[in-house]
Amino acid sequence: DPDGAPVVCVANLSPLLRESYRLGVPQGGEWLECVNTDSSYYGGSGQGNMGNVTADKRAWNDQPYSLELTLPPLAVLWLRPVDEAS
Repeated sequence: DPDGAPVVCVANLSPLLRESYRLGVPQGGEWLECVNTDSSYYGGSGQGNMGNVTADKRAWNDQPYSLELTLPPLAVLWLRPVDEAS
């Protein structure tokens, strides 16, 4: 991001839906699902996180917070903190 805000990219390259997939992130609060390649906008099935997800104060992957995500099959998600998204 040009403003220095964190952007997280996660890919599910398997044909299986991954629910409750935990991913470490550098800050808490709400995260915006900026792009979901499984969105019906792109001709996908529309599975995902309904636009946003809240980070828990649960350290994961050497990060102080974490997101519990739904990863659509064969899709890529890009997320960024909501307070930085405007």
